[in-house]
Amino acid sequence: MIELLIIVVSLFLGILVLLLFMFIEARKNHLTKHYIEFSTFPKSTGSLSIFFISDIHRRTISTRLLEKIPGKVDLVVIGGDLTESGVPFSRVEENIKLLRKLGPTFFVFGNNDYEVGKNELEALLIKNNITILNNSSTSFTSANKEKIALVGVEDTSKRRDKLHHALERTSSSEFKILISHNPDIYKKLNSKDGISIILSGHTHGGQIRFLGLGLYEKGKLHYLENA
Repeated sequence: MIELLIIVVSLFLGILVLLLFMFIEARKNHLTKHYIEFSTFPKSTGSLSIFFISDIHRRTISTRLLEKIPGKVDLVVIGGDLTESGVPFSRVEENIKLLRKLGPTFFVFGNNDYEVGKNELEALLIKNNITILNNSSTSFTSANKEKIALVGVEDTSKRRDKLHHALERTSSSEFKILISHNPDIYKKLNSKDGISIILSGHTHGGQIRFLGLGLYEKGKLHYLENA
């Protein structure tokens, strides 16, 4: 009986330690830097520095994290799930004000963002000069008049994404960056779309992981043949 009790207590303590470890890991802030070169990128532009952040949900953005960003940011991209049901709008506004200080900021909807009311969230974003890409695009023009297109689609859940609408005002000569909360948008692309890079969140770095395994593949850079 004593041996059984020791096993049960040990198992219980092991589960508690695992849960505590997962909680701590889930709340950590990581800044990952990637330097990517494209043969199709407009040479006259030189380089483009993008700060991409996604799946903030209930968190408060850490100023310490933002201070780690090297150099000047050309634009900020919020890849969806900025918030969710139950999060006060005051916290959401504090977060987007911090991001807006870094540079021009763009947003696409994630599946949880709809929980707070699409119109209400859009009004808050517009108030804070955040550009919303609802199945639409916007372009930047370099000094030599070469264009870069930022293309954004709504979340793929419930078929909200309309990639063809988002691409309507882009041209074949533009370097295209696609923003989609859910990386599954990749399955809807073909080479004719001319997308050079996709920025996505949603998978939370692979979700809960144990011994290298998780619900999703761990987030990283992927080479996508269709794009």
